[in-house]
Amino acid sequence: MSDGSVKIGPWTRLSTREVYANRWIRVREDQILHPDGSPGIYGVVQFRGVAVGVVPIDAQGRVVLVGQHRYVMDEYTWELPEGAANPDERSALQVAAARELREETGFTAARWDDLGGVQLSNSATDEIGHLFLARELSAGQAEPDPSEELAVKRVDLGEAYRMAMAGELTESLTVIGLARAVHFLGREKR
Repeated sequence: MSDGSVKIGPWTRLSTREVYANRWIRVREDQILHPDGSPGIYGVVQFRGVAVGVVPIDAQGRVVLVGQHRYVMDEYTWELPEGAANPDERSALQVAAARELREETGFTAARWDDLGGVQLSNSATDEIGHLFLARELSAGQAEPDPSEELAVKRVDLGEAYRMAMAGELTESLTVIGLARAVHFLGREKR
């Protein structure tokens, strides 16, 4: 395609332009041809970092959750400790996860297990998340970002999983992280 168009699966991107950018995201608008050949526009949100989430479980089998008001949803939520690995940390996602755990909860972990990656909203964004199970926790002092107002509580893993499956916990990395942790720990017991 010498005219500058790019084939992306069954779509053709005719042109692209950035419509907004900040230090976290870039929004672009692509002029495209749909698989059937009809013209269209595709809006894409590109994330500069990788989302990381931690399922921290203490010696009593409780998950450490973080409560905060989420501006976009205008809702108070309880969720796993989470944050973003900067683009230069993509090869060290566990380091970023450990930093977020310490900053948001004060906990550090001696044992880490990789729970894998997820695509968080692949119809409109390229956001990738990565999850870890953290155990053998040691308490410390939380150091949240100045822009964060956080609360911390511990919930039995079984109860947290029930809450996620019942729709009482709704944030995506939290729901996926709890499900993967329960699956991982069940396999580990066998």
